[in-house]
Amino acid sequence: MSKKYISTPYIIWMLLFIFAPLCLVVYFAFTDKNGSFTIENISRLSQYSTVFMRSIVLAAVATIFCLIFAYPVSYFLSRLRASRRKIMLMIIILPMWMNFLLRTYAWMNLLEKNGLINKFFGLFGLGPFDLIYTNGAVILGMVYNYLPFMIMPLYSTMVKIDHSLIEAAQDLGANTYNVLAKVLLPLSMPGITTGITMVFVPSCSTFIISKMLGGDTAFMIGDLIELQFLGNDYNPHLGSAMSLVLMVLVLLCMSITNGFADEDTEVSF
Repeated sequence: MSKKYISTPYIIWMLLFIFAPLCLVVYFAFTDKNGSFTIENISRLSQYSTVFMRSIVLAAVATIFCLIFAYPVSYFLSRLRASRRKIMLMIIILPMWMNFLLRTYAWMNLLEKNGLINKFFGLFGLGPFDLIYTNGAVILGMVYNYLPFMIMPLYSTMVKIDHSLIEAAQDLGANTYNVLAKVLLPLSMPGITTGITMVFVPSCSTFIISKMLGGDTAFMIGDLIELQFLGNDYNPHLGSAMSLVLMVLVLLCMSITNGFADEDTEVSF
């Protein structure tokens, strides 16, 4: 078989399952129920600016927390011996084998007023606290579910960093902060940008976590899009417009993140 035909199955796959659905989203976003061209669907999105902003803010906060927690864990994993490294990676990945809904539902039982957390505080005469159906509960659910997606790309990048570079920086008088800021961070920037993308994108468009842990207090854009397709007010045209704008916002955030990565990949002592 000629080399030029090897990529044919992948091209067909992309056309059917990526390009064609995107074309449908664009078509529905700029048409009305009669199939006529209109920008009314896009103009109506200003009514939901609060929901868009809440989604971006909560997703950004969850991504930052994931990065803060994942960075030291990834560095620790990258410096373990190969045998121990495999065991620790298995422990991190193991919860991902459980159904996403079950993992989120477990947090509902933990955070509710009669849940285990409030019962624990009750032993000390505290509470019950309103832990569930809050923005904090949604962020907690995002961090718990998407943290491995931050750890894995960071680990994959850090394991390739030669430890002699860190030793060289220390020999040249660099303290812990300088080693982190001028050696580790620039060299691990590809993993950081990949991890941010893998966490921010699903966090921004999630609807299961916000519905189960946030309720009506943390209504996000994913919930709003779901209502347009599955709710009583069925409107795929407005839902497609929301999806299109969300996709543009995510692409803008990703381009900004990649811009920072291009600037910070050089190591300096």
